Amino acid sequence: MPSFLTSQSCAALRDGAQIPIIGFGTYELDSEDAYNAVTWALEAGYRHIAVMDFCRGHDVPRSSVFFTTKLKENNGYEGVTRSIQKSLDECGLGYIDLYLIHGPIGGRTARLESWRAICEAHKSGKLRNIGISTFGIKHLQEILDLCSKESLPLPSVHQIDLHPFQVRSGIVEFNKRHGIVLEAWAPLVRGLRFKHPSIGYVAIPKSSSKQRIISNIQVFDFELSDTEIQDLDGLDEALVTDWDPTDCD
Repeated sequence: MPSFLTSQSCAALRDGAQIPIIGFGTYELDSEDAYNAVTWALEAGYRHIAVMDFCRGHDVPRSSVFFTTKLKENNGYEGVTRSIQKSLDECGLGYIDLYLIHGPIGGRTARLESWRAICEAHKSGKLRNIGISTFGIKHLQEILDLCSKESLPLPSVHQIDLHPFQVRSGIVEFNKRHGIVLEAWAPLVRGLRFKHPSIGYVAIPKSSSKQRIISNIQVFDFELSDTEIQDLDGLDEALVTDWDPTDCD
């Protein structure tokens, strides 16, 4: 990514696709609250929307929106195929920019079946980019081994709880080594450490407040020095803000 960033800056994925470096999350927002929040986010300039059901009726062109959604359960090849089609039907956008396995729970066989189904939908053009969420290194290695064995595409993005108080050095290094872009959910630590500054990768802040939605995207008017970044790295306390299945079987 360039050293000078704006709210419209993007990171390059492995196939040359571009992902906006700041997005808007809608976790635990429903109905009118979700619709209002997405509307305010689009008006504020967000173009990366991470939401289960996209709220239609906005004036922003489809091609300008990077839409992310997730697979809720690893429930077998056919079940995952149905889930992908359901997401496509409900969002009404024609394709999904980024589709993620929500987590590794369910066991090795279920994870691999999920990835096979996702890769098939990616091949057909229904999913433009594919990835995983909250995977541990052993889960990532399983996927990489499968991709090598069956000539399947590798994950482009890994979304995970990542912030100065949970730096996940091992997982970060593994992803970087394999060209997987890291995307931080809860980059503001869900308000648990607001006395400290924050730094992220591709970041997905979430709020239902119009004022905070606007202020969260206005973060490109300063630059941290190397010393300040080192200070932030020193804040690590393995703080989990929601769930952490990275060590599950």
